[in-house]
Amino acid sequence: MQLTDKVIAVTGGARGLGYAIAERLGQQGAALALLDRSAEALDQAVSTLKSQGIHAEAFVVNVADESSVITAFDDIAKRMGAISGCVNNAGITEDALLVKARDGQVEKRMSLESWQKVLNVNLTGVFLCGREAATQIIKAGHEGVIVNISSISRAGNAGQSNYAAAKAGVHAITVTWGKELARYGIRTGTVAPGFIATEMTASMRPDMLERISSSVPLKHLGEPGDIAKSVAFIFDNDYFSARIIECDGGLRL
Repeated sequence: MQLTDKVIAVTGGARGLGYAIAERLGQQGAALALLDRSAEALDQAVSTLKSQGIHAEAFVVNVADESSVITAFDDIAKRMGAISGCVNNAGITEDALLVKARDGQVEKRMSLESWQKVLNVNLTGVFLCGREAATQIIKAGHEGVIVNISSISRAGNAGQSNYAAAKAGVHAITVTWGKELARYGIRTGTVAPGFIATEMTASMRPDMLERISSSVPLKHLGEPGDIAKSVAFIFDNDYFSARIIECDGGLRL
């Protein structure tokens, strides 16, 4: 897909991976609809992108709330025109062991609240935004692309029952939508990042960060731009659909 003047929605687009993805697509000519929970972060992101000559507009949304998502996508269509693509990047973590015990005594368990909170944002949010994106693309009668951001943790990672389950589900959705939506000219793709240098990793203790970096075969963390390049590839390659790009420096959990 040629991106010039195409409207692309990016969830979690105000910072981190989402911002890097938006910036990359904007540099290729896309008009960006940035969706995030923080109005302040959105305003800053839009201002920075506009200083680069990139067309971007802000939309405050809670991706886990159906009415919020519907309203946001309706607003995009009214203000910018029908979208041609959507990148479902918004996500959270709330890590905990399923059960933590010592000497036969259970000390902690992952709460239902932590389980549901992560599933609501990371999986239900993808469903809601993907459904609105597909609806809008089909009504407009043009081709489209939906990219879902998963994670290396989709294969299973200790302390991340909720996150791993959600991210595995994200790719299953990609494959399912690829089969269902091809008839309407909509392609899908998943990008599964490994350990990426973001605000979260920057806040880690140096020894922990070194241990993570040394576990990666390439011996360093990825950059947000690496994930942005992977997303851009899916938009660019018109024969790519319902498949996954693992951008993880060769690491397997």
